[in-house]
Amino acid sequence: MSSAHLLIIGDRAALSWVVTEQRMAFPAGRAKAARTLVEGDEVFLYTTRGCFRNPTRDLGRVIGRASIAGPVRVLNQPVVFGDRSFTEGCGLEVSGLAPFREGLVLRDLVPRLSVFPDPTTWSVRMRRASLALPPEDADLLRADLDPLLRPYEETADAYRWEPASA
Repeated sequence: MSSAHLLIIGDRAALSWVVTEQRMAFPAGRAKAARTLVEGDEVFLYTTRGCFRNPTRDLGRVIGRASIAGPVRVLNQPVVFGDRSFTEGCGLEVSGLAPFREGLVLRDLVPRLSVFPDPTTWSVRMRRASLALPPEDADLLRADLDPLLRPYEETADAYRWEPASA
């Protein structure tokens, strides 16, 4: 039986890589939690308030849906974003994305999600690479997100980002 998870992405370069490569990577310290993801699991892509380096302007949003396309395994070559190295990863099959910088504002849904038993401290649970979701929470996210999603082929290019060269 498959389960559902929120994949938490806190960096624009990492988001670009996740969307364009249709892969997810995890730091070594999160390997045990990452291995709870199995092929066929449903995942919701979440970008943190700091993903675009302006947390006073941006909101944390659920921006897409995907499924795990293969087992989490040690990568032949770690993926590096900034000063962080990601040593494990898996393939994704992205089924839909919200238009760039749109999607569900997660904090607005927190009171309705059982994965956050205390709405005043919900953000503490987001300090990880993935968060397992109870079935009823996945149903709620799916119902609210699906009307916002567009086909991958129509939206993926907007997520592509190349850092400015010095």
